[in-house]
Formats: sequence, C-alpha cells, structure tokens
Amino acid sequence: MTLFTGTVGFYRQYRPGIPEEVAVVLDHAAPQARPRRLLDVGTGTGLVAESLLGRFDDIIAIDNDAEMLAAAESALRPDLPSGSELVLVETTAEDFVPPAGWRADLVTICRAFHWLDQAAVLRLLDQQVTPHGAVAIFGDNSFWAADSAWKRDVRAVVQEFLGEERRAGSGTFKHHDRPYSEIMAESPFCEVEEIRVPVHRTWTAESVLGYLYSTTFAAPHLFGDRLGEFETSVKAVLAEHSDDDTFPEDNEFLIRIGRRPQE
Repeated sequence: MTLFTGTVGFYRQYRPGIPEEVAVVLDHAAPQARPRRLLDVGTGTGLVAESLLGRFDDIIAIDNDAEMLAAAESALRPDLPSGSELVLVETTAEDFVPPAGWRADLVTICRAFHWLDQAAVLRLLDQQVTPHGAVAIFGDNSFWAADSAWKRDVRAVVQEFLGEERRAGSGTFKHHDRPYSEIMAESPFCEVEEIRVPVHRTWTAESVLGYLYSTTFAAPHLFGDRLGEFETSVKAVLAEHSDDDTFPEDNEFLIRIGRRPQE
C-alpha cells in the first residue's frame, strides 16, 4: 500500500496534464542529439511522459505504485510512436538502477520531489545522466495553497473533516522549507535555471472533487462513512462562488532546470 492507494482513477481523470508550453521547455532543456533518453521519476499515471512522447526515443518511467504504473501503461502504450522504447519500472527513485550503459539526457520530477530523499536522489542521478544532460524539477500549486477565495473555502471543508494539518495518507505532510533551487545548487546539478509558465484553468464541482480524491490529503478512504457528507459540503461552498458551476484558476508551473558546470 502506498500513499496514493485508491486514488489512481481520479488521478488519471482529474489531475491537470502537462501544458504544451511546459513540454516545449522540457524538450529544449535536453541535448538534441539522437537517440534521446528520458527518465521520468514518480511518473504516476504517466502525465509527463505522455506530454513528451515523440520528443524522446527511449523513455524509462518509474514509480513505487503498481496501480499508477498500470494506468500509465494503458495510457501511453497505444500512443507510443513507432521505433520508440518505453519501460515502466516499479521502484523508488532511491532504489532505481538503470540498465547497464543507460544514461538519461533529461530527468523529469513533476509534483514528486517533496516525497524524495532529495539530496540523495540528486547524487544518484549524477551517475544516471549524460554529461550534458539536465534534471528538471517542476510542478504547479496544489489546491492546498488556496490562492483564491473558492479554494480557501474548499480547503476549509477538508480541514473541517480531516483536521487542520495537511494529511499525507494516515500521517501528516512534512513541508520542506528550503527552495528546491537551493537544494539543487548544492548538488552535482548546481547550475540552476528557473522558468515560470502561467496556466489558466476552469473547474467544475465534479472536477474539483475528482482532483481532491486524487491527492494524499483528501483521498476518499480518509473520510470513511462521511464521504457523502463531505461531497455535499464541498458542493455547497462552491455554489456560493458560482451560479453556473465554473471556477476559474490562475496557476503556474515553476520549472527548475539543473545542469552540471561545463569546463
């Protein structure tokens, strides 16, 4: 059992995908020589790998959740371009060992770096990335950040049912106070570039609930027999913010691209 057990269906359907503008940034971060190899860490249901299909010839996507990997397989395999390779591996980033001689031109870690032993993983990647390759750590803001009135009210409902602290499955989320760029600056990938990509989305009550159920802080099993009551409460507070069941969100992807110093 992992932190995301029971969330996979919601994750695949309701987690926002990777915008094309972000995919372009990632594409440009890697050396252009062929063949190009991608290592996607914490792939989940394969949203990052999906956005980069056709841009890389050889993709290894890893995750420690077998259900997530099964969903990624179902989503990615049918659209894999002819001649491309895709391997899904059930493992943690800390335990991953690439095939002999295999090194990535780009490593992507999206919405997952907070779960990792960060310094240790960056040290391991030094042996898994080509000399001119890059590591991209990126993500957008969670609903927990609550940067608008309707999201603050939704978060308040989650807290009413599950407590003030952000949950992470049966435990609580341990926030990392240091900026990721500082952590990267102390790693082999110490030349760090930050790129921000704004994104606008429109949600409905259904997609808000679906998103919440994809998270570790509001997974369905956490509510027990109060799940129906929770849904009713979320819909009630959302109705106070919209007459037509639309809820706008202005968000952004913050992309940190780390490279080794070149002599």
